[in-house]
Amino acid sequence: MPPMTVKELLACKAARRKLTMIATNDPDEAHACELAGIDIIASGAQVFPQLRAAAPGCFTRPAVHRPTYKASNEDAIRSAFSLMEQGADSVYMCPGIDRIRAVAQMKIPVFGHVGMVPDNQTWIGGFRAVGKTADEALMIYREVLELQDAGAIGVEMEVVPDRIAAAIAERVEICVISLGSGPGCDAECLFACDILGSHNQHYPRHARKYRNLYEESVSAFKEYREEVANGAFPSPEYTVEIRKDEFEKFMDHLG
Repeated sequence: MPPMTVKELLACKAARRKLTMIATNDPDEAHACELAGIDIIASGAQVFPQLRAAAPGCFTRPAVHRPTYKASNEDAIRSAFSLMEQGADSVYMCPGIDRIRAVAQMKIPVFGHVGMVPDNQTWIGGFRAVGKTADEALMIYREVLELQDAGAIGVEMEVVPDRIAAAIAERVEICVISLGSGPGCDAECLFACDILGSHNQHYPRHARKYRNLYEESVSAFKEYREEVANGAFPSPEYTVEIRKDEFEKFMDHLG
């Protein structure tokens, strides 16, 4: 099955069909996303060709290269076109409304980002929820409207109070993706590494750990070390045999 079109993605909003998005830069995880029926895959630009090949049926949303943030609108358009030529269904940008408008005017489907934007966290006093006051909530609403007016097809809304996120999603036409912003948006996003529990770093409050692969990895590595130490591994089923006569000839040559 081919990935959904932009028209189909936006129709899901009207039909109130909730979408799922997973962020990953690993082709195997991308393939698993497709097998699991995940709708959207978010990724970086450099690994995108491998992810596109691994998950041809998922709607993809790679990020435009970071260097374009300090470059011209033309550079951003060039990078976005390059990703689309590699098979992207849309792109993600967070460099400013003028860049997003320039890309959207070229009919390239583009997503923006509001709320707690990691790259811009210094302007809000660090990594924190945004929109817990009426003034901040109105600021987020205006930013979403700006993105919509600029031609964006969607926006990632990160760590915004759930009622604020739901109220905004109901009032705009573009796809609102929740990353820690509650169930009232048009899509939910989590990072694959958080879902899998595959790292030993900080897990955000909004990230649900469905598995704990990190602890399972430690346990597996420990079991492997112990079996090597006591001689249980490698056992015959994991080794290659040589015929007795050939081995004897080899030993004769060694002397």
